[in-house]
Amino acid sequence: MTLDLSFLQGHDLSVYHTTWCPDCKRLDRWLSEQGVTPSQVNIEDDASAAAKLEDETGKRAVPFILVDGKTWVRGYHKEQPARFDPKLLVDELREAVTA
Repeated sequence: MTLDLSFLQGHDLSVYHTTWCPDCKRLDRWLSEQGVTPSQVNIEDDASAAAKLEDETGKRAVPFILVDGKTWVRGYHKEQPARFDPKLLVDELREAVTA
C-alpha cells in the first residue's frame, strides 16, 4: 500500500531503533517502500539517545520517530493485530508536522 507522504518533504525524521527489533525492521522496510529515508539512531550504540528517548517519551520501546527534533511518533501499534497500521502512522506523522 502506497500512501501520500509528500507532506513530509522538508521535515527532519529520525528513527530511534535497535538492530534486533522486528517492529523496527518492519518500519524501516515500509518507509523505504514509500521512498522516505529518515536518519537512523541506534539506541544500542548511543546511550544518550536511549536516555533521550526514555526521558522525552516515557517509553523504552522502539521504534519511535522524532519529527523535526521536537515531536515523537511511535513507529509501532501494539494494539493492532499486525503491530503496524500504515494509515494510522501517516495520520500521526501528519499531526506531528502541523504541531
